[in-house]
Amino acid sequence: MREILPQPGFTIADYHSWATAYFPVLRKYVDRTRDESAIDGNPLVSVVCPVWNPDLTDFTAAIQSVLSQTWQNWELILVDDCSKNPELRAVIENFAKTDARIKPIFQEKNGGISIATNAGLAAAKGEWIAFFDHDDLLADVAVEYMLREATRSHADLIYSDEDKIDASGYYREPAFKTDWNYRLLLGVNYVCHFVMIRQSALQNIGGLNKEYDGAQDHDFLLRASEHIPAEKIHHVPEILYHWRITANSTASDIGNKRYAIDAGIKAVSDHLVRRNLPATVDSQLGMTLYTVNWDFNQSPSVTIIIPYKDEIATTARCLDAIQKYTRYPNYKVILVNNWSITKEAEAFAQAVDKIPNVEILTIKEPFNYSRINNLAAKDETSDFLLFLNNDVFVEQENWLEILVNEALADPLVAIVGGKFVYPNQTVQHAGVLLGIGDVAGHAHVGIPRDEGGYAGRAYFPQEISAVTAAGMLIRRPAFELVGGFDEEHLKVAFNDIDLCLKVRDAGYKVVWTPDFCAEHHESLSRGSDDRPSTERRFFHETQFMIEKWGNTLRTDPFYNPHFTLDRQVFFDLTIPGVDETRYPPLASTRKKMRPLWPIPTFTMAPKKTPEKRTAKTTTPKTRQKKSTTSSRTSKAD
Repeated sequence: MREILPQPGFTIADYHSWATAYFPVLRKYVDRTRDESAIDGNPLVSVVCPVWNPDLTDFTAAIQSVLSQTWQNWELILVDDCSKNPELRAVIENFAKTDARIKPIFQEKNGGISIATNAGLAAAKGEWIAFFDHDDLLADVAVEYMLREATRSHADLIYSDEDKIDASGYYREPAFKTDWNYRLLLGVNYVCHFVMIRQSALQNIGGLNKEYDGAQDHDFLLRASEHIPAEKIHHVPEILYHWRITANSTASDIGNKRYAIDAGIKAVSDHLVRRNLPATVDSQLGMTLYTVNWDFNQSPSVTIIIPYKDEIATTARCLDAIQKYTRYPNYKVILVNNWSITKEAEAFAQAVDKIPNVEILTIKEPFNYSRINNLAAKDETSDFLLFLNNDVFVEQENWLEILVNEALADPLVAIVGGKFVYPNQTVQHAGVLLGIGDVAGHAHVGIPRDEGGYAGRAYFPQEISAVTAAGMLIRRPAFELVGGFDEEHLKVAFNDIDLCLKVRDAGYKVVWTPDFCAEHHESLSRGSDDRPSTERRFFHETQFMIEKWGNTLRTDPFYNPHFTLDRQVFFDLTIPGVDETRYPPLASTRKKMRPLWPIPTFTMAPKKTPEKRTAKTTTPKTRQKKSTTSSRTSKAD
């Protein structure tokens, strides 16, 4: 009876209780599966630890955590950066005497963390290099588990989840991370600890750079991304590292190291210069969080597709906002009239007829969101399509520029979505998480518009599994490649999720950005899916998605597996030991694709800000306006 009774759950708010239950389970799991997941050879791991005047109790505990590793073939290189502390030196020398694997280096001059780390890297003899701070702690299975995952994934760089530990030994603030997410890394060093890298890869990247002290690890990871393919960077979704909270550490307060902010801005800026991507980088919130403002000088063509059925006041407001705020010089709008019957709709069509870059396509068929948008996109030749709900109201002059620029920044980005808020200015959509509610759900729903949500994820553009088609930009060739929306099986719900997954399955990326934010009156026109009249259709669409995508829906690479899928997102945690499926699909299994579209080249000169457009401005590619009364003869066939 005890086994069938509901078990108490864990949440982020009760993380210490979760952690104390989790670590014994993790150790047992490693012990039980050691033979099943063998490590290639017996690689030596060089743990490099720069040291400068740590608390001796914390420092001793840090060394003991290395000595306690279940993986025995390691060397610990302690680089004392001229601390001038005889007691510290004695502790280091005593450890070295008791264990030959501990190798001390005493610098004659204080050079800072990068120079000290580089001294350790130069002395390292291991096949793998692990970075370790002088007062932090490793889980006892950390090195073994990382090596096991490196063997399984064939990675050159691996990183784990982490948490913080205070003076009382209380576990706090877990960092349950996303899989490799380059776009997120531009905004924040979410990787941080625990990082291991192959010696051979390190030789190509080089060591740390003193010029970026304070953000030297962020700079290192950005340079690593320039040399190591994405499929060779692997995330280990286990808490293997404890970041010590001390009075002077950034784990306690970034204000203790204000210089780190400037170093981070320079690190991201210089990385983008090396990649020949024109941008300006600023700090967010006075912290080591960064905003990248792209400075591209190209304006590929965009067709904005907006379906509507009556609801003329809403549709007119949507169109007026686009005309008022859009300064992007190369766009057109197709309003898709799905059998509107009111006199207001007729008058609206007559008014639209006078706007040069807007046309109406009439489709007299039962509502099928997928088909309506497919028909509107069928004859388009623009570079991008932008699917927009008629109850989304833009409010930024550069909103379309923001979306297009995210695609221009990476040729493999095929879809870009934005952030949408309810009229009360709480978040309605900040990206889509797979598996929520069986299929998918929105991230950070209900948080205030200007808050960052879990780990600040709502602050930063990032790669994600899916975005809503309430406001979705997609490259037209990618839309055509995957066959557009599924109008047979997904007439109303989940067609946008399916489209994003098809695009990702083809080897391309989906990016979500909070830099474009608009108000969305969700389902104002068509209503919700929980009405009796729609429940049957919604059930079948849900079952279709589950049958089609299966395990993909349960292993979102951008949503940590320690979060539950059936409770509050980014808050409720799985019960340790209940789900032992610890190996999600590897990123390296994704197809490697070359873009079907031209790869633009950029100059580093900043672009000129275009003049604000007016409602009467025409676009370079304006199709002749038309009103079609029979879609099956004029569009579908």
